Amino acid sequence: MHSQPVGRGSRPTRRAVLGTIAGLAAAGVAGGYAWDHLGHGSGGSDDRTGTAADGTGAGPSARATGPHTFERLSAPDRTVVRAADGGTLATFTDGARTAVLTGPNRTFSEPRTTEAKVSTDAWVRVLPHEWQPGMEKSAWFKGWFRKALGDTSPDVFAVAFEYSSAGAPDKHNAAGVRYAGTAHFGPRNAKVNNPLDFAYHDEQSDFYDYLGIDWTFPDGTRVQPEQDRYGDVDCSGFQRLVWGYRMGIPLHNTNTRGAGLPRRAFAIAAYGPGRLVIPDTGTQPTDLGALQPGDLVFFAIIKDRPNFIDHCGMYMGLDDQGRHRFYSSRSAANGPTLGDLSGRSLLDGTDFYARGFRAARRL
Repeated sequence: MHSQPVGRGSRPTRRAVLGTIAGLAAAGVAGGYAWDHLGHGSGGSDDRTGTAADGTGAGPSARATGPHTFERLSAPDRTVVRAADGGTLATFTDGARTAVLTGPNRTFSEPRTTEAKVSTDAWVRVLPHEWQPGMEKSAWFKGWFRKALGDTSPDVFAVAFEYSSAGAPDKHNAAGVRYAGTAHFGPRNAKVNNPLDFAYHDEQSDFYDYLGIDWTFPDGTRVQPEQDRYGDVDCSGFQRLVWGYRMGIPLHNTNTRGAGLPRRAFAIAAYGPGRLVIPDTGTQPTDLGALQPGDLVFFAIIKDRPNFIDHCGMYMGLDDQGRHRFYSSRSAANGPTLGDLSGRSLLDGTDFYARGFRAARRL
């Protein structure tokens, strides 16, 4: 439940779209980040935006309409749908609502903050129920899967990039709420002078701050947005905005166990829905083979608290250098970014975030 927007249309100057967008537009950029619209060249509707690499084969269009089989795999336990040629059509993980389907290839980049690009034929969808073995025989799944295989409407990654800090067009619903458009991390922290410092923009902005609306959680708790945080989401607030407000996964307003996504990164890692695919052992994981696009990834990046999870992002897959890249809302980029300001957005190697990488959860 929610009420009318607060402070809409009066955003401070600091929330203005950053200046590189006009130049990028001439190169085929939608919303400040370049993307290849279903493999047909850059440009097009802002509703068709990026995702990450994981699928196999030369394209799903012919394979999707042909015969397919269901295979059970482990680590994690999951059901994989194979086309007649053996290519992967979809992956469904036990206990999770995240589904990854093979679809048309998409490429996106963020030239403002990185030279890296991510191309993929993986489309991340949210199931209406947590997956359990044998669900492929159910009536709801047969109808859902038949539609999903050919669906090119916005998936989880497309929705996430509707908030790109590099510039994304505003979208409003019938009630006048701006539900998408360029997001920023948080208000300017006057005590910090270095724009690359992690505290240069203040955290603590949740999805309802971005939206500028009151929100009532399932337990009856009602919260109000802070007007000076309108259009802002910190790292966990961004994931709640995408997976909760937009994709329908339940939300709650505590950092304890409960139905849906809790508030803070450490609580999502420990108590969130779905299942852990990489548990937190207190050290950087070296085996990333269990990851798939859309997994939430978690980091311990506070110098004096090396074992405390204080940042989260969304795994995108491999970039054009073969590196494991993620997308998160960060202070240095002042909002959602796949870029490398104040630390490269990588899970592997010895860069800052890679050293702090600790765990992954599939919602």
